[in-house]
Amino acid sequence: MIRAAEEFARGASKSLRLAVRISELGESRENLKAAMGSRTTIDLAAGIIMAQNRCSQEAAISILKAASSARNMKLRDVAAAVVASVGEKAPKTHFVD
Repeated sequence: MIRAAEEFARGASKSLRLAVRISELGESRENLKAAMGSRTTIDLAAGIIMAQNRCSQEAAISILKAASSARNMKLRDVAAAVVASVGEKAPKTHFVD
């Protein structure tokens, strides 16, 4: 009886670990998808900052990151605001299905 309970517990434990792993992978996929979707907006915002400030891409990204930190906003939201400030709609990206 105890042996059967132990075997059942091992099987249940394996199933639970597998379910957690599948959930983690799904979450990672969604995070990567969101990152790829916002990449275009961030790149456009960096380009706008580069043109306005005559600076490098590295400097433009630093400016975006500093604004994100100072405003306590996500980088993609700051980038979207920069793109919107020049009258552009949110860009579409080919990374998102």
